[in-house]
Amino acid sequence: MNDEQIYYQEAQNWKKKLVRRKSMVERFSKNTQIKINQLIPKKAHEVITESIRQMVDLTMNSSKYLPKTTYQPNLPLHQKETLIQQKQKAYKKTAALEGAGTGAGGILLGLADFPLLLGIKMRFLFEVGSIYGFETSEENERLFILHVFQLAFSGEDQKEHLLEVIENWDTENVSQIDWRTWQQEYRDYIDLVKLFQLVPGIGAVVGAVANYHLLDHLGETAVQCYRLRMLRHLG
Repeated sequence: MNDEQIYYQEAQNWKKKLVRRKSMVERFSKNTQIKINQLIPKKAHEVITESIRQMVDLTMNSSKYLPKTTYQPNLPLHQKETLIQQKQKAYKKTAALEGAGTGAGGILLGLADFPLLLGIKMRFLFEVGSIYGFETSEENERLFILHVFQLAFSGEDQKEHLLEVIENWDTENVSQIDWRTWQQEYRDYIDLVKLFQLVPGIGAVVGAVANYHLLDHLGETAVQCYRLRMLRHLG
């Protein structure tokens, strides 16, 4: 098997795992999430909502997240993925340091982590798209990036639909992101982690570890989504 075939098979295995039927634990976790949601300060919900709105606007209408580096579009796929791994390590460290710094400050600085972390995530995704050879200044590619982000932090009920959209990107009639619905999905995904990050004394450790793993999860999702999109001719 060549590199493309190996990567395509890995993407298919990842996809099957992602859309498997929810386990009893996962269904229980969703019920628990509703209770956790009630413990999060109202101010935190407001910060996340506004941060998502601003992030979507900046993604679609500004150059804020565009990479400063120009990448060679004709590199072999394995070289592109090696470069992405290197970038991901750097972004994970940045996210961990940011989470530790804001987490150490209690509630007020903990709230500041939400928009800062969103910016780190989006810059990373723009880097990934550019390394794979896509023109991330174009609206179509920015929409794709937003869908990748949404898939990474969406609820189980949304994943199958989002995967279908991503796999058939060139032929799918893709609509604009509904950020109002999306921000609730994002809140539900990260609420438990962020609740502990707001607790003085442990917030720094929780913030560093949580942000590190959130970037790790986002990186895997991004790579597999681009693989599914680029290598679907192998199916």
